Amino acid sequence: MTEKLVKKNKIYCGSAVDFFCDEVELPNGAVTKREYLGHLGASAILSFVDKKNIVLVKQYRYPINQITYEIPAGKIDKGETPIKCAQRELKEETGYKAKRLEALLSFYPTAAFSTEILYIFVAFDLEDGEESPDEDEFLSKEIVSFENAVKMAKNGKIKDSKTIVALLYFENMSPSKDPWFC
Repeated sequence: MTEKLVKKNKIYCGSAVDFFCDEVELPNGAVTKREYLGHLGASAILSFVDKKNIVLVKQYRYPINQITYEIPAGKIDKGETPIKCAQRELKEETGYKAKRLEALLSFYPTAAFSTEILYIFVAFDLEDGEESPDEDEFLSKEIVSFENAVKMAKNGKIKDSKTIVALLYFENMSPSKDPWFC
């Protein structure tokens, strides 16, 4: 079932992603091309400000020409661990620092055409501070009840995949609905 690399071909080298069009040999011996995006991965944080409320960020996303509601997240820098990225992004986007940060899950958002792996963490016991977003990042933090955020995901108001996955996974797979119980 696996495919063998015949020739790696980087088409574009960007600051956040690279684009490839590799030649691969299929299991039947035929050769074809595989186009994909190379990505170092990202971390996202489902952040509880208290037992009932979480932090979402609201921001404009150019590719879809829409303002989205999302959990704080960002790209892992070269040499950075997923947890360090989560700590940095939470602080940059919301100003909060988590006293407790726990891994929730990881997944490939688009395995058909990207190498990105997304690590989702849950943050508790937040200390407030000043946010410091990247110079090209314009967002606002929104405090929303976890219950309302789940409703927003279920009714289509939240369309961001990492946010939907984090909310529904936590709602359905977490050992307790009370994050301070864990």
